[in-house]
Parts: sequence; structure tokens; C-alpha cells
Amino acid sequence: MSHTTTNRAALVARLRRIRGQVEGLERALEGGAACSAVLQQTAAVRGAVNGLMAELIEDHLHSHVADPDLSAAARAEGAAELVDIIRRYGR
Repeated sequence: MSHTTTNRAALVARLRRIRGQVEGLERALEGGAACSAVLQQTAAVRGAVNGLMAELIEDHLHSHVADPDLSAAARAEGAAELVDIIRRYGR
């Protein structure tokens, strides 16, 4: 995927921040943090992952479906991949 190669540094940085949030959540659970703190951190992790997913979906759409230089077959393949991912993600 060309868009993940082009944006690799930003995506990796975003993943590292998410990893830090998950590690913070683990520390909160291990340390006996209040339920509300654990819930808040869990919501933050979920929001970060959802934001990453939205960015990846948008980049895929622009690169593999909406690019005017693509053939009809390539667009159809990109759209099918996107539909498959959205169906899995929506579960």
C-alpha cells in the first residue's frame, strides 16, 4: 500500500502513542486504579485506535478507489478491500 509507505513515520509515531496509552492502562489495572480512571483510559485507547483506523480508511479510499489514474478493475478491487475491512471493523 503506497499510502502506508508514504505516511509510515507518522503512522508509526501514532502507534507508539497508542502503545503508551495501552501500557498506561495496564499499569492502572495492575496498580489498582479507580474504576473510573480505568474506564477513562480504556475510552482514550479506543478513541486513538478508532482515529488510526479512520485515517487508514481515508488514505485507502484516496489511494485505491478515488485516484483518477486507476483502472476500473483496480478501483473495484480497492473498493472491495475497503468494504471487507469496514464489515470486519464494524463487528
